[in-house]
Amino acid sequence: MTQRQSDRTNVAPGSVDLTADVLVIGGGPAGTWAACSAAWRGATVVLVDKGYCGTSGATAPSGTGVWYVPPDPAKRVAAMASREKMGGYLQDRRWMQRVLDRTYESVNLLAEWGYPFPTDDNGQSRRTSLQGPEYMRLMRRRVGRAGVTILDHCPALELLIDESGAVVGATGVRRQQNDTWVVRAKAVVLASGGCAFQSKALGCDVLTGDGYLMAAEAGADLSGMEFSNAYAIAPAFASVTKTLFYNWATFTYPDGTEVPGARSQGGRSAIARALLTQQVYAQIDKADPEQQAVMRLAQPNFFVPFDRRGIDPFKQRFPVTLRLEGTVRGTGGLRLVDDTCATGVAGLYAAGDAASRELVCGGFTGGGSHNAAWAMSSGFWAGAGAADYAGQAKVGARARPAGGIAFNSEGHGEFDPASLVRHVQAEVFPFERNYFRTGAVLSDAVGRLDALWESARQKRASSREHIVKAREAAAMLATARWMYRSALARTESRGMHKRYDHLQQDPAQRAYLTVAGLDDIHVEARPAPALPPEALAA
Repeated sequence: MTQRQSDRTNVAPGSVDLTADVLVIGGGPAGTWAACSAAWRGATVVLVDKGYCGTSGATAPSGTGVWYVPPDPAKRVAAMASREKMGGYLQDRRWMQRVLDRTYESVNLLAEWGYPFPTDDNGQSRRTSLQGPEYMRLMRRRVGRAGVTILDHCPALELLIDESGAVVGATGVRRQQNDTWVVRAKAVVLASGGCAFQSKALGCDVLTGDGYLMAAEAGADLSGMEFSNAYAIAPAFASVTKTLFYNWATFTYPDGTEVPGARSQGGRSAIARALLTQQVYAQIDKADPEQQAVMRLAQPNFFVPFDRRGIDPFKQRFPVTLRLEGTVRGTGGLRLVDDTCATGVAGLYAAGDAASRELVCGGFTGGGSHNAAWAMSSGFWAGAGAADYAGQAKVGARARPAGGIAFNSEGHGEFDPASLVRHVQAEVFPFERNYFRTGAVLSDAVGRLDALWESARQKRASSREHIVKAREAAAMLATARWMYRSALARTESRGMHKRYDHLQQDPAQRAYLTVAGLDDIHVEARPAPALPPEALAA
């Protein structure tokens, strides 16, 4: 059985009906860079954001490192090699070099635009980190100066495709006006973020995999979805998932004894296993007074929930948990087919967390750093690629919405988004399913998720506001099915994907996994790039 295409053969006009060369879906770092880049190429651009461009998403409320390395050959090689082993040697050095080059130029542009980078003791600008609020305020201003039309609080619901299958725009709703929008465009950039399954990780509840679902309905496929089980340490009473400072922490059981292995490189596994049976506590007691002062200056939002509760995390224990960040801190996403960040569907481009980061991160990535560099770089390339494509594209005379699930006009029963989200979370949140993976556990979860999909696609959302939540729930369900199907196919441990029934890395499986389909999902391996010299020597 294949996903049933919508039989809606025309596009009803929206309350706002716009035409542009390029439509950008998403207003985070990748989306704003894409919008600027497309506009700089002479394209007319519309950007739509589920929230308010510049304040919504994972970057806006956070501090983030940036993979910013001066163009010194030795430093660049060292930077590329530094995490290749951790990522399972799935990175592509050609792409890594491109990202380092583009990030260096983009960060320097930020400095020219007035971003307040700090200076070191020698008066040199330190450009290896960004404060999300200042960064995204600046990017919104630059988008406006580039002449881009911004539609805030306007979640996209489905892509538009013409008779040839090319993407020619999208539709959605305007939340505050309680009406609809249509943007007819020659190219679309999906910069809609990843999927964190509404785990309450900071800034991530708007990141529900919407772009994945819309792209798959148009015929795109995904890659690296097995690398999607990223969990971040957070206070049990807060959403802040900035984890760097826990390198200076001691983790203990309720009785005060230390959790064995929690401070090692694989410490998160020890914490997860301990949390299966009891509460775990942390205290950032390894930082000296000077380090404590630097921490408060570098990431002030980390300390807000502690200050509100009167907790000194340097002197007092506090309960911690692990929050699933899925593909936001994983590496999976839409598969890119060329240097312009094009997907396999004509007129459709992807950037940031919406696109697979395997090319630069392999099977592992932490917070910030490579992720921030990828958002800047892929956004820039996707915007330019979409603008160039739009300059020569011939749009078909007819277009239709590509959306399927939740739009079924003959649906049997009411779509219940809240219930569906709870059921999906029950499959992806538990450590014993998603962190400590085995074939048997994954197979059972896939069976339940498939049954949820079959039931959900028979149902219909009843109202404009209902359809937004229904599509979010459907996207989370689709994402869970893709990532577990991919995890089943990779019968080894590589990167962040660890199979506890296959704990060794299998050289024969050093390949990318493409996953595609909606009703029927299939996974195929495709070759990884040549190994780097260091790995060959080893």
